[in-house]
Amino acid sequence: MSSQPQSLDPLSRPPVPSAAQSAREEELVARVLGSFANAPDPRLKLIMESLVRHTHAFLREVRLSEAEWRAAIEFLTDAGHITDDRRQEFVLLSDVLGASMQTITINNEAYENATEATVLGPFFVEGAPLVQLGGDISFGASGEPCWVEGSVTATDGRPLGGARLEVWEADDQGFYDVQRDAERLSARAHLFTDGDGEFRFWALTPTPYPIPHDGPVGRLLAATGRSPLRASHLHFKVSSPGYRELTTHIFVRGDELLGSDAVFGVRESLIKTFERRPGDAPTPDGRELGGRGWSRVRFEIVLAPAAAS
Repeated sequence: MSSQPQSLDPLSRPPVPSAAQSAREEELVARVLGSFANAPDPRLKLIMESLVRHTHAFLREVRLSEAEWRAAIEFLTDAGHITDDRRQEFVLLSDVLGASMQTITINNEAYENATEATVLGPFFVEGAPLVQLGGDISFGASGEPCWVEGSVTATDGRPLGGARLEVWEADDQGFYDVQRDAERLSARAHLFTDGDGEFRFWALTPTPYPIPHDGPVGRLLAATGRSPLRASHLHFKVSSPGYRELTTHIFVRGDELLGSDAVFGVRESLIKTFERRPGDAPTPDGRELGGRGWSRVRFEIVLAPAAAS
């Protein structure tokens, strides 16, 4: 039998190392784990030991080559270089690997009939303008008008008056305001529910858009045959004293991308029917839309108690 290294089919499993080789690798894992023995923070010690075990298990399972290791370092370096105060490439990486969604799932355990959470995304901005109930959050962003209404309640059905809602979305060309001009906020706002826990506002009918894919994460998606497109959605961040803060979206029923959302953010319970209306249909608040078609949707938001966290 030849002692020369075997040429591996890229689709085949890596060769199983010998017992002696496995022992050498396991000894290294033990030494790295031992280096954290005196970590004063027990939570940090747990995290680092688990990270080491899983990272070394991955390296050993795929038998990572040195060239592949260098490519990974270059990828992370590129992600750091493209990240700035308007773009967070590491959030995108976390998103497309499902790590963001898994973290959300872990930290927002199902509780009775509470609305499910999903990813925050990289385009939330603090300090969005206040709009009154029935106001328009678009602030000049392009897109089809959409009437959004609903309620915020506790799990027992009690209305939560004065609940704060942050809402934001992309325009119909697939861009968030901060991707165009960091100084001009549009298609985002905050508002408060009335005494009956009800809310209503004008927004834009959500449309699909690609996550930023001109950097290393985009190259990763292309190399693995994945689309950068996100299913059409409208973001919500909802808070009320004594209740678990909720970060979520609503998605458009019938969107072909629901099953292939680039960041795995879609949950069945968050898919809503956006009813289309012709331009001559009267609007709920009597607003004149100049003959443009519009849509409407209702979203019943249920908050879990803070103790559920």
